[in-house]
Amino acid sequence: MAQFLPLTVTDVRPTTREAVVVTLQPDDPAAFAFTQGQYLTFRQQIDGTEIRRSYSICCGVGEGLQVGIKRVEGGAFSSWANETLKPGMRLEAMPPAGRFFTPLDEGAAKHYLAFAGGSGITPVLSLIRTTLAAEPLSRFTLVYANRAAATVMFREELEDLKNRHMGRLQVVHVLEHDGQEVPLFSGRVDGEKVKALFSGLIEAEGVDTAFICGPEPMMLAISEALKSAGLAEDQIRFELFKSDQPGRLPQRAAAAMSAGASGAEAKVTLDGVTRSLTIEPGQTVLEAGLAASLDVPFACRAGVCSTCRCRVLEGEVEMAANYALEDDEVAKGYVLSCQSHVISDRVVVSYDA
Repeated sequence: MAQFLPLTVTDVRPTTREAVVVTLQPDDPAAFAFTQGQYLTFRQQIDGTEIRRSYSICCGVGEGLQVGIKRVEGGAFSSWANETLKPGMRLEAMPPAGRFFTPLDEGAAKHYLAFAGGSGITPVLSLIRTTLAAEPLSRFTLVYANRAAATVMFREELEDLKNRHMGRLQVVHVLEHDGQEVPLFSGRVDGEKVKALFSGLIEAEGVDTAFICGPEPMMLAISEALKSAGLAEDQIRFELFKSDQPGRLPQRAAAAMSAGASGAEAKVTLDGVTRSLTIEPGQTVLEAGLAASLDVPFACRAGVCSTCRCRVLEGEVEMAANYALEDDEVAKGYVLSCQSHVISDRVVVSYDA
């Protein structure tokens, strides 16, 4: 389940001063077949510590394998990748994961709309590349928010796509700090900006599916504006790459721990093997699995990436935060083990279900 497979770095190319595009060649290409909008979770030893980070695939299906990595202030992996990573080096990654996409149909004639903030363009670029190639009658509108022109990732690639698919790709750059001739294209992309875009530039009525990838405040504001414009919940797809909220422990879980609970007995199934263990008060399901030396899958530990998804078969847990699972998944018993606290005396979970 948590298997990491080897890849060779064949190219590292800057796309801005603070971001690189890394081209990869897997030893097992079939294991890294991906759907547009998915991501890879990498594992790397840096200064004696194992670091796991997830980065979105930025190329289209059938165009090889590339990820975009933007340097984050204080980010161990992103700084290492931007400063140290070179062609010929070897990396380890889990097979592609994520559900930030919608099925494509060669005969469909749809209008897709995407909002991306900063490095949130990475999975969106994969969506655009793949959709324009796979659905020749469909079109794509991208609203891309950045602090300044110098921070715009994949500028040349987007211009090339516009020229290659004439009339089918519209790109609207909104810059927070750089002044532009048209006021609509300056400032932050928030709910009011989305309403203004719908008033004069984008026809909301014809949008079939909207994608949003960016920081949480931006994502939530855009989502509400899209709903106000008439889009239904199931027409809006999210990919959160950063959460500004650590997530608070739910009341029932907090109450169980403060009451001096002695822990819960658990059975955990992973890769066909079931282990019995005790989940101590305050531990998440993931933490308990790692403490028991289980090779449970994880990456962000913030409830964002869904790498640690498992299914509760018996007992009850509560999640402190959930930015990755859909409502129907939660209804079927799926949880994020990095955010799950047990509130019953016994629990049975499976990473294989």
